[in-house]
Amino acid sequence: MQLPKRKSEILRQSKEEAPDRYMTPAAIERLKRTMHELEFVERPMVLKEVTAAVEMGDLSENAGYTESKARLRRIDNRLLTLKERLKFVIPINNEADGTVQIGSTVRVHANGKTSTFLIVGSIETDPMRGHISYKSPIGSLLINHKEGDVVAMKTPNGPLNYEIIEVT
Repeated sequence: MQLPKRKSEILRQSKEEAPDRYMTPAAIERLKRTMHELEFVERPMVLKEVTAAVEMGDLSENAGYTESKARLRRIDNRLLTLKERLKFVIPINNEADGTVQIGSTVRVHANGKTSTFLIVGSIETDPMRGHISYKSPIGSLLINHKEGDVVAMKTPNGPLNYEIIEVT
């Protein structure tokens, strides 16, 4: 049964950006392992706790029952979220044609420094490890360029030029 939606909720959803669905095969495997862990290890343990708390009687003042039911709800919500994410995920398959695209590893030279970036979906970004989103300022700047291209980024201190050294 679908609940009716308020006009404000429909407007809010229409303004929201579509969720980013690009993920590397390694990230997809991590999600599947997490789902398996939740479904076949944690959830059965919490179910045992719930049944043990029910056997104690009087559920209205049973803190153990309330807490274990809350943990079960959190696990079920997390499982539902992961299943939905995996249902619509787009695996990143990088075809090596020399252009920067989602899944490419790019080595750039800027301001006398050489940096290496892996262009990923926004779900997997980790700037400390060099994983940047294709929607980020640098990522969107590099997309569809080739080795040898110089791309300029506007910064408050003036333009910053990135020379693409290598695309793999």
